[in-house]
Amino acid sequence: MSELEVSLAQTKFKLGLAYAGAGKHDDALKQLDDALELDPDNFLIRKQRWYIRFPEKFSPVIDIEWQQKQLERERAEEQMRSDDVCGPDGCIIPGTQKTD
Repeated sequence: MSELEVSLAQTKFKLGLAYAGAGKHDDALKQLDDALELDPDNFLIRKQRWYIRFPEKFSPVIDIEWQQKQLERERAEEQMRSDDVCGPDGCIIPGTQKTD
């Protein structure tokens, strides 16, 4: 992850928090989703998205079990999406990948 991507993810995260604080949840989620795309390992970004989408999982107590399951679901979805994405060198054609 480049310094520019880190900076952009942090900026989008902060903007998302500002939108959330102003009650603009759709705008907040857009910024937080963009930030997470740039920095998918940032758990704080994920938690803020969840807090907006699923406030009942954070009050009156934080549902840690739900968070763990939600993280697993999201990671699986992200993996499936990334498998379909072509990189800068083109797409991998099944059966043509080198094995070590």
